[in-house]
Amino acid sequence: MKKKLIVALSVSAFALTVFSGCSTPSSSTTASEAPSASPSETASQPEDLSSGTTGLGEIIVNGKGMTAYVFAKDVAGSGVSACVEECVATWPAITTESAAPIVTNLNAEISTIKTADGRNQITVNGLPIYTFVKDAAVGDTKGQLVKDAWFALTPTGEKITTPNAQ
Repeated sequence: MKKKLIVALSVSAFALTVFSGCSTPSSSTTASEAPSASPSETASQPEDLSSGTTGLGEIIVNGKGMTAYVFAKDVAGSGVSACVEECVATWPAITTESAAPIVTNLNAEISTIKTADGRNQITVNGLPIYTFVKDAAVGDTKGQLVKDAWFALTPTGEKITTPNAQ
């Protein structure tokens, strides 16, 4: 009798342990009903760079989906940008808050250099990258081959040398 009681209690304890953690919230939980979490648990940093599809094919884009370009006058690994003065107004540097940019779907060496005003400009394979002010919407590649000096990049960081399909 003792043996049956011990077995019954053991089974009951096991069942209680297993099933006590099985309740899950309804899938229709709203944000106000959801359990609160600390900011570090809920804040996912937006990516700085990823890939996007355009008329040029798959290219590197910034966190807002805008085309990233390299400048022919920049020297890979030099740690400086050749785009200065008036150039910066037309070709803004792609910057990040972090020295380690957040990237997805890229197979290139990603790093940063310091801009003249101390921001972290992102580099791809050692070259600083920029956006073009005339690219107004995601997918625009109007800066491609401007003055034969500006190039969009493949997800591996290679310059695209074909003309703009727009």
